[in-house]
Amino acid sequence: MNPILLIVTIAGLLDSQGEVACALYRSPSGFPMDPASAVRVKHPVQPGAVECRFPDLAPGRYAVAVSVDQNKNGKTDKNFVGMPTEPWGVSNNVRPKLRAPRFEEAAFSVAGPEPTRITIQVAK
Repeated sequence: MNPILLIVTIAGLLDSQGEVACALYRSPSGFPMDPASAVRVKHPVQPGAVECRFPDLAPGRYAVAVSVDQNKNGKTDKNFVGMPTEPWGVSNNVRPKLRAPRFEEAAFSVAGPEPTRITIQVAK
């Protein structure tokens, strides 16, 4: 099978502070907050939108988590109850109120041969 390209457009960036970190997960393990089990791509923030590209993927189900590290401290800052205080989003734009999104809610299929394109809206 030919490798597949995933293009993730990150929308909702309001300023030019910090870095956008995209994490691609192939399974529920670690999703959405443990980047150790993901393939990661980082880009400087640009107002408007940023693209994260993941080449050479096998067909299957994936989920993407995005965070905007506004102060460039290398992590997603959280409040005292563990909710992110910096902009974030996941594939399928799932935003549960009182818990983290689940892999199954954010999962989507890539099959090729054309690139798969998704858009994730980030917000606080």
